[in-house]
Amino acid sequence: MTTTPRIAIIGGGPAGLMCARILQQHGIEPTVYDADAAVDSRDPGGTLDLHVDAGQIALEDAGLMDAFMALARIEGQAKTRRDHHGTVLAEYIPAEGDTAAPEIDRGQLRTMLFEHLKPDTVRWAHKLLQAIPAGDGTHHLDFANGTRVQADLVIGADGAWSKVRPLLTDAVPQYLGVCFLDVRFDDVDTRHPEIAALVGDGHMFTNDNDGRAIIVQRNSNNMVRGYIAFRAEAEWHTEAGLDLADRDTVRAFLLREFGGWSPTMRPLLTDNDSDYVPRSFWALPAPLTWSHLPGVTLIGDAAHLMAPFGGHGTNLALLDAAELAQAIAKEDAVDKAITRYEATMFPRSGELATGSNNALRGFFATTSPDAPHLPPDHAQEHRNYMARAAEYRRRQARADQRVTEAGGNDVRRVKA
Repeated sequence: MTTTPRIAIIGGGPAGLMCARILQQHGIEPTVYDADAAVDSRDPGGTLDLHVDAGQIALEDAGLMDAFMALARIEGQAKTRRDHHGTVLAEYIPAEGDTAAPEIDRGQLRTMLFEHLKPDTVRWAHKLLQAIPAGDGTHHLDFANGTRVQADLVIGADGAWSKVRPLLTDAVPQYLGVCFLDVRFDDVDTRHPEIAALVGDGHMFTNDNDGRAIIVQRNSNNMVRGYIAFRAEAEWHTEAGLDLADRDTVRAFLLREFGGWSPTMRPLLTDNDSDYVPRSFWALPAPLTWSHLPGVTLIGDAAHLMAPFGGHGTNLALLDAAELAQAIAKEDAVDKAITRYEATMFPRSGELATGSNNALRGFFATTSPDAPHLPPDHAQEHRNYMARAAEYRRRQARADQRVTEAGGNDVRRVKA
């Protein structure tokens, strides 16, 4: 008997919301569960770039490219690489009409996706405690507020510390040995003109070839956000007895830690308008796969948490979401859709996760002072994005043509 499956998406971040959006376009009504009280109840973090060969493909499939471009910052694609004395090592300014990887604030992206869902799609204040197999391919979901629901398909879009992942694999995130402090500079052109000049319109990367770095980005609303990063144990501040709420104490620590850095760069360490928020780099083993389990799969960081180098995390999350939703719409059974999606996701995410994790280790490695600086060729990177996007669409067109020639129905009701 062909029925519409009960789909529970755990996690209301970009991946979960994108998946729900595309399913709804195909007449399938999922429910999204998220621990947050509302879409804007916490600081969502800084900015991110959406690549034309990944995140933008998902946005096109969701019919949201116009909404995205209304918020995106094309100029935010600019990048500057400096050494720890402030000397420019490389610069990239996007060409006119270059939309290979525009920037958007994380909060803006999440809100945009949420606003394009049907009312009551998202159940806020639903923190998943556990997912329990029911023995027939379905799962019981227990939430901290006492709610229990049953689902034919559970999609884990619940990030690094996913509660859904243990159904599929014992893999857990591993610390990569680098921590960072999240910092913010407000009204930057007026209050922090020296920082505005260092950062420019987009990103500024700098390191000292000895495990210390500053990575900052222009956000919307005349704000710069970013990270002061260095090699350390995950709980370094606790072990050092450092109170991160005491900005003066943290600033004194950073001036000692970054003592070899020039006065030009020191305002990035000490002039922030926010508290120092501790974060750290974690990653799942890569490549990561698992054996098929009926009625459950993962998307985004829940499936392939990786270092942020290359900007692949959210881009892959959105593409995962789109491809899984399209597979659910096109296949005549949930488990066929899962198999189809995972067969594409595993090799793609494995390759990019391995490269991103290795790039982080290299960036924070201790190297000879006279070692050559080889920042990425961003112009070539953007050309590669465009070429891969065109090839993706060609493959998609060929697949759709084969379905048409076979007399298949492109959009089917799926079996639970």
